[in-house]
Amino acid sequence: MQQGRALKQLARNDELDVVWSMTSVEREASLLPIRIPIYKGLVGWRLLLIREQKQQLFFHLTDSTVLKEVILGQGHDWPDTQILADNGFRIVPSSTYEGLFEQLLRERIEAFPRSVAEIWAEQQTYSAQGLVIEQRFALHYPTAFYYFVNPHRTDLADIITRGLEAAIADGSFDKLFNQEHGDILRAADLKRRDILTLTNTILPKATPVNRSELWYAPQ
Repeated sequence: MQQGRALKQLARNDELDVVWSMTSVEREASLLPIRIPIYKGLVGWRLLLIREQKQQLFFHLTDSTVLKEVILGQGHDWPDTQILADNGFRIVPSSTYEGLFEQLLRERIEAFPRSVAEIWAEQQTYSAQGLVIEQRFALHYPTAFYYFVNPHRTDLADIITRGLEAAIADGSFDKLFNQEHGDILRAADLKRRDILTLTNTILPKATPVNRSELWYAPQ
């Protein structure tokens, strides 16, 4: 199911009970978020999926700000699309997720920014077609991937919140996070990359940015 459709059905209380997605002011206005970032903010750490023959072009860019001249692809209804556009990037939108890989392969876009949590599996899927992970740069903006429920389902929100808070308190949340993402974070080696820090123009004020235990920080 496309993300936009899933969120609309959740807002109507139609078939779906829970959707996990990136937050925005608009989404929190129509849905009830459980404000614990399930990827610890990894969705806001972005690497670039590119064609293999273009890697040298990125190595020769003078600095990370020049990335704003690169044509990027994003989903037309993704919050990231607005964030990147508001930060001055050139964006070509797509109505489908699969269409973005096709646009990259056909050179209609130059790079496809993907979260650290997503890009490795996607690159493996398209490796035979020559897509690789760009080796020099990373983008970063604060954002959260939450569980969302219908606003009338406060009972369900309470259950999910209690479970996640218990997992954080007993260490099992971090244990699972490291189990699932430890290898890819070591491969990403974010501290050695040129990081371009962006402003998240649609970050809700209630985002728990001051709870450091909820967020990943490169070691």
